[in-house]
Amino acid sequence: MAFQLLLNVFLAIVWMFLKGSAATDTFLIGYILGLIVIFMTRRFFSSRFYLYRVLSIFNLLIIFIKELIAANFAVLKSILQPTSKLTPGIFAMETVLTKDWQITVLSNLITLTPGTLVVDISEDNRILYIHAMDIRDKAATIKSIQNSFEKAILEVSK
Repeated sequence: MAFQLLLNVFLAIVWMFLKGSAATDTFLIGYILGLIVIFMTRRFFSSRFYLYRVLSIFNLLIIFIKELIAANFAVLKSILQPTSKLTPGIFAMETVLTKDWQITVLSNLITLTPGTLVVDISEDNRILYIHAMDIRDKAATIKSIQNSFEKAILEVSK
């Protein structure tokens, strides 16, 4: 990804030299032309086209913001209704993520979401121990994390 991005910037700079202009619009046109060239020659690169990964990162960010807003409303609802019965608890969630950075990102996304906190990670990095403020349905909570954060992180790391 980094090589393709640097190559794209290099092609945009070459375009600026060819046009003899240092204007922003000339750089943008060169960048778009570089995107087209890299996309057309993507089979010569060992990794997939870098714009797919950029879009995957953007998608992960959107998922996190959506989950963050939903969790904030859930916490606010439990604060405003103090008579509601909360069921706090710690549960174990097995993950399919294997790389350290993937597990770190997943742990941080879970911890940054209000009402949840990653307490510990097993020695083999396969199980995350998560504390949740309200855990009435453990299976649904695990499935929600796996279908949102975990799936998006796997998409970024392709």
